[in-house]
Amino acid sequence: MAFSLYVHIPWCRAKCPYCDFNSHAAAAWPEDEYVAALIAEMRARSANPAFFGQQIATIFFGGGTPSLFAPRSIAAILDAAADRFGLIADAEITLEANPGTVDLPKLFGYRTAGVNRISFGAQSFNPDTLRFLGRIHGPEETRDAVRAARRAGFARLNLDLIFAVPGQSRADVMADLDAACALEPEHISAYNLTFEEGTAFFTEMRRGRIRPLPSDDQAAMYASVREELPRRGYAMYEISNYARVNEESRHNLTYWRAESYLGIGAGAHSFARDSASPGGRRWWNERMPARYIAAVQKTGLAESGGETIDARVAAGEFVFLNLRLRKGFARREFDERFGQPLDDLFGQQIERLTGDGLLEEHHGRIRLTERGLEMADSVFAEFI
Repeated sequence: MAFSLYVHIPWCRAKCPYCDFNSHAAAAWPEDEYVAALIAEMRARSANPAFFGQQIATIFFGGGTPSLFAPRSIAAILDAAADRFGLIADAEITLEANPGTVDLPKLFGYRTAGVNRISFGAQSFNPDTLRFLGRIHGPEETRDAVRAARRAGFARLNLDLIFAVPGQSRADVMADLDAACALEPEHISAYNLTFEEGTAFFTEMRRGRIRPLPSDDQAAMYASVREELPRRGYAMYEISNYARVNEESRHNLTYWRAESYLGIGAGAHSFARDSASPGGRRWWNERMPARYIAAVQKTGLAESGGETIDARVAAGEFVFLNLRLRKGFARREFDERFGQPLDDLFGQQIERLTGDGLLEEHHGRIRLTERGLEMADSVFAEFI
């Protein structure tokens, strides 16, 4: 057995107005203290029966902006993970990076530390769009970062893009796809901009200062992305993710397949499948970095909440998470995991959604239709 490890780095140079992640803008941060806390939390969690004796299959440094941390810090965390748990032979190790925070020596340092996949938050190649999104980099910095990453030895690279930005046209979206594909990444993530409660954009929208694009325009842009990226050799394997053959994000597949993962760091979430409880257990850490560090220094852990998941809830989560995947899931997978036929729990929902043209079934696999992709949130709500 193996599990995935998520490492949260909570600091950014500036907080993007659309971001609802646990991130904090800062000019300086207690890097050494935080790394020590991460390692201490890993040490404490290694005794957890859900992870004891298991190796790590994937590691993902997310944020925030993990590329603010020095390569020596990333190396220390990876060394501790390997020492405490062990890594499988071909472990996928991803680090998120802002193009404006890296150069060749730094990228070479990350590669030497053991990172083998880099994910750049490009978001757009249009300067006006980047300014609107509050990004601290420009289009050329993304191009320079990609070239530097290749020189540093990264053979696996992802670019994040955001579309349906107010003021954006379909032509703008196509231009971003052109620019991203020209850099020949192995993986592209393309997200529809959403206005999440608690973000600056949400506040501006409520005040009438920002207007989201009409839903029909957003749907048309999403359709264009779904059509264009596969035409360029990037198969759609998840609602917002596209990859060349065998270049899917193995770490993110852990989430979408509802498998076990350990999250360490301020605000990180974890999930463990547990034979003692059919639904498993979920828990989360203290969000504020200073309080996270203090808690770990005191007890080795910084858990601020958790829950044992009801089997019915876990079954619904399994369905809607797997429906995010383009190939969906097999009835057999559900039956084996939950010990009862899918139709016993969700037969009516599946029949109704299939009749409405939102789900389809082929050879025992259930997945979203093209129309279902555009109405995914409504489909998922049927299983919550």
